[in-house]
Amino acid sequence: MTTKSYDAARDVFADWGVDTEAAIARLATIPISVHCWQGDDVVGFENSTGTSGGGIQATGNHPGRARTPDELRADLEFAYANIPGSHRLNLHAFYMDTDETPDRDEIEYRHFSPWVDWAKDLGVGLDFNPTFFAHEKADDNLTLSHPDKGIRDFWIEHGKRTREIAARMGEAQGSAAVNNIWVPDGSKDIPVDRFSARKRLEASIDEMIATPYDKAHMLDAVESKLFGIGVEAMTVGSHEFYLGYAIRNKTVLCLDMGHFHPTENIADKLSAVALSVDELLLHVSRPMRWDSDHVILLNDDILQMAQELVFADLLGRTHIGLDFFDATISRTAAWVIGTRNMQKALLRALLLPQEPLKRAEEALDFTTRFMLTEELKDLPFAAVWAEFCARLDAPVGRALITDLDAYQASVAIRR
Repeated sequence: MTTKSYDAARDVFADWGVDTEAAIARLATIPISVHCWQGDDVVGFENSTGTSGGGIQATGNHPGRARTPDELRADLEFAYANIPGSHRLNLHAFYMDTDETPDRDEIEYRHFSPWVDWAKDLGVGLDFNPTFFAHEKADDNLTLSHPDKGIRDFWIEHGKRTREIAARMGEAQGSAAVNNIWVPDGSKDIPVDRFSARKRLEASIDEMIATPYDKAHMLDAVESKLFGIGVEAMTVGSHEFYLGYAIRNKTVLCLDMGHFHPTENIADKLSAVALSVDELLLHVSRPMRWDSDHVILLNDDILQMAQELVFADLLGRTHIGLDFFDATISRTAAWVIGTRNMQKALLRALLLPQEPLKRAEEALDFTTRFMLTEELKDLPFAAVWAEFCARLDAPVGRALITDLDAYQASVAIRR
């Protein structure tokens, strides 16, 4: 049953040649991979003496941090119930759920089977990540590029095992699990031999991904970064390194919004790299002066990225994941609000009339393009969003705020 506000909005968009029903239907098919690490401040569930590494830092001490796999899953269930549509979970390797204490090079599928069973029951797809940080063998901020072959071999084996685990996850769930490779490797001060480090990284990844898996079950992705705390001078896995690697080796290329210079725009990169790689992975975040991983807003950066995905017809080639962690606010609210903001941005892009905008641009009629761009900002997007949520039993407005507050109150005893 539609509302009067939606009926009116549908007519307004129809005047612009936009089918709101088609936009709603398309949005419902786009899964967002929700990152598990917002729920516990990137702590994980293994006993480790290593430092975080790579400049990863969750700040704040808001009550309610998940301390066990069961608490994290309960928080995620609440979040998914308040996010319209069917989505995925992005799981890091140090979130294993087992009474055993395997080291990173000893992990097996069974250590994650509770996650697989839970995800299947909930109808959530899984993605996976090797964890190359928060371990004593990463305390040098060097892993796959470490000069010590023994340390490199340890991390290569870890990566091999995560690929096997991800492939089994994908086979069990009937959709490919993206296994994303990010390493913190870099140098705090100016190095004299970048080339050797990058050759070691390339050789390590080559060995790590040598075993072929069905792409219907598992997809390899590689992720760059500009710098991190403690690796300010040089990151071994730079954007140029991984762009070249992805092109040569036909892997998915991951673009993290916080892993570039603050003046760089991910939206501008999408069409450029899409000419050379088949598939993309996005880590949607909000960097503030650096890779601060703030919860995403419905701001220009997100809107431009979503518009590029829609207008360049890249949705079918792009895996959308989130990557933020804020411990100063409710962690479940961060998941819900951040994910919904990503969906809102996609919906707004799907509701824009592409044809007149592109026609004006091709005709070099920049005045018309400018006028259209600004006038379209006043279209009744909110009414369509509310209708989308209503159809998928997700609350909006005050009802959402009430639900978020009530759940946070129920977990506030966690310290």
